[in-house]
Amino acid sequence: MNPIAVTTANDQTITISKTELERLRLLATLGELTGTATHEFNNSLMTVMNYAKMAMRDKSEAGRDKALQKILDASQRAARITSTILAQARNRHDSIQPTDLAELINDTLELLGRELRKYRVQLETVIDPATPKAMISGNQIQSVLINLLVNARQAMPQGGTVKVMLNPDNASSEVVLTVRDSGSGIPRDQLPKIFDPFFSTKTGPDESGKGGTGLGLSACREIIDAHEGRIRVESSVGVGTAFIIRLKAA
Repeated sequence: MNPIAVTTANDQTITISKTELERLRLLATLGELTGTATHEFNNSLMTVMNYAKMAMRDKSEAGRDKALQKILDASQRAARITSTILAQARNRHDSIQPTDLAELINDTLELLGRELRKYRVQLETVIDPATPKAMISGNQIQSVLINLLVNARQAMPQGGTVKVMLNPDNASSEVVLTVRDSGSGIPRDQLPKIFDPFFSTKTGPDESGKGGTGLGLSACREIIDAHEGRIRVESSVGVGTAFIIRLKAA
């Protein structure tokens, strides 16, 4: 058999496999974002409906005022959710361009914040206002952030703290994004493998149906590599895990 033909066939198989992996990763991220947004919007809608019914039954002015305020609060939250999704569609491109990472972080936490709190996860953000824009694809880096936040939540089944930090490194003309959790940590012998495709420390999806495929962190590394950035992990069993991402400043 012609060895060149074998090499070409193998290369083609590898290319197809990588394309399929990328498709699966994109679908997983899109499903994560759409599912979360739909869930949050439905929660707000149910709040509006329930307090509208309460206002119709309550004859007191104080009771109606309280119900109307709750309706207003829920409506404003629904408006923020739709604005976030529209920003994702209009302003965040697959092409690499100057992007405000602080705004991207806030939009992502707006979508995932309630789900994280549902699992007793406390959110902390530390954003240096002097951080410049980064040369990134907003869509792709948001998918990385979503993956890391979901992973952090899953590492803390009893609840805990997730800290998202953003700061400039002027010496290297880079922007540093860190996601740190107070979860179970990753055993030392597994750390070298966590970015390998299909490697997972989880036994399967969690109670919400997320995780366990081993695609998330592998996809994160490929995205960061495509940005000519760097991602590394620091972890200690029983203490927690931090993912540190370095990206080019605009």
